Amino acid sequence: MVKYSEAEVKDRLTHHPEWTEVGGEIQRTYEFADFRASMRFVNEVAEQAERAQHHPDILIRYARVTLTVSTHDAGGITAKDFDLATAADQAAEAISASA
Repeated sequence: MVKYSEAEVKDRLTHHPEWTEVGGEIQRTYEFADFRASMRFVNEVAEQAERAQHHPDILIRYARVTLTVSTHDAGGITAKDFDLATAADQAAEAISASA
C-alpha cells in the first residue's frame, strides 16, 4: 500500500468533509443518541476492520466515538484508511437512521 502525498490526502478529504488530518492520521468523531448506539457503531466498525485487516484507534465517550486511522506499514495515510472511513460513515448513517 502506497502512502498518499499531502496533496492526495487533501484531495481525498474533500470527499470526506467530516474527517480531518491530524498528525499523519485521519480522524473523525461521531455522535450518537446514546451509549448503546455508540457500541453498535463500534461493533460494526470492528467487524469491518477485521474483514479488511485494518484496525482504527477507537475512543469511546458515552455517545461520542472518535476513530483515528493510518496505515502503519506505509508510514502514513493510504487508500485503506479512506476505505475504512467510508465504511464507518455508512455504518454511522445506518445506526443513526434506525434510532
